[in-house]
Amino acid sequence: MLRTHLAALSVLALAGACTTADQKTTAVDSEWAPLPAASRTLDMFTAGPDQACYDRDTMPSTFVVDSHNHFRPFGGKARPYAEVLAYMENSGVLFANIYGIGQTLPWDSGCTYYLDCVGTRADPSVKNDIINANNLANYKPDDRVLTLSMTFPDLANPADIPETMDFMDEEYPGLFRWMGEVNLVKQALFGNEHEPADQADIAAWAPFMAKLREQNMPIAIHSDLGSDDNPTKYLALMDEVLRLYPENKIIWVHMGLSKELTTIPAETHISLISERLDQYPNLMVDITWRVIADNYFQTAENQAAYTAFFNAYYNRVLTGTDFVASFNKTFDVYAEEVEVNSTLLDDLDDQAFRYITLGQAYFDLLGLPYRAPDVCAT
Repeated sequence: MLRTHLAALSVLALAGACTTADQKTTAVDSEWAPLPAASRTLDMFTAGPDQACYDRDTMPSTFVVDSHNHFRPFGGKARPYAEVLAYMENSGVLFANIYGIGQTLPWDSGCTYYLDCVGTRADPSVKNDIINANNLANYKPDDRVLTLSMTFPDLANPADIPETMDFMDEEYPGLFRWMGEVNLVKQALFGNEHEPADQADIAAWAPFMAKLREQNMPIAIHSDLGSDDNPTKYLALMDEVLRLYPENKIIWVHMGLSKELTTIPAETHISLISERLDQYPNLMVDITWRVIADNYFQTAENQAAYTAFFNAYYNRVLTGTDFVASFNKTFDVYAEEVEVNSTLLDDLDDQAFRYITLGQAYFDLLGLPYRAPDVCAT
């Protein structure tokens, strides 16, 4: 019954997909010119005796990996696939994860963003993953490296996840190499009937977590630490995931921060994350979304604290935008997200710059055949 349902969904979802390779374009609807980083190419990340070093004094300091890019919105019309690729090209982003959105708003709701439609249910679905897969299968650009992600799992109801994974792999063999962003607990979605996973649900993840290990596939989890009133209210949930699945490659997105938690002291936040990175060698974090830049990089003291953290855990940190490609998001929005999130990286030492900004941590995680260039000696 599940496979019949999935097959029907795939037919419906493909109706909204871009299916032709002639969609390639570099035209974007924006008054912004391409960022200087657009001069970067994949050839610069190819290992060999002639690979040039990267001069931080004269070359762009924005990141090359967008590990957290939602090519599909929660609801409503999406920006065309080819246009999102053009946004990346004009921002100097050479590598990206193609995320869908697992929690979709009803097509007839008129809703684009869940917070604008509190009370409207957002249900997990495979629709966006199928559209993304069809787009990538029909057009894989030569000048960008794209990793396709499964975002459908409902972590509070995990029984069907292994079978759905099998279905997706049969439909698109070899394309899916990542899982996430999936929601363990996301307070912002509570108004849309989001059901957080509990400890019993987490224990029931075992079958699909085993499949992820077999396929060497990372999983990126959104798990809020807590709220300003109770900063560690949900920490026990992520700790249970790490305790039960220490061999899985897990990425804790946004370093656990959220709209509801912006006042936890930087030193407390860094300490909590550092303790878990030290205890679980397969854990990584992403620093996507603007929560750190907007709420913590306003003082020199906080900047120094996070920079020291990034330098210390240089091979455990992933970059990205958390861009959501709804119809109202232009290149201006994407370019600003790249620029703002890259301000976190301004003061990295050369080793951290190479692993984080230039993507070596990401290449190592996925086993990609690319090498971040060495930073030129000064």
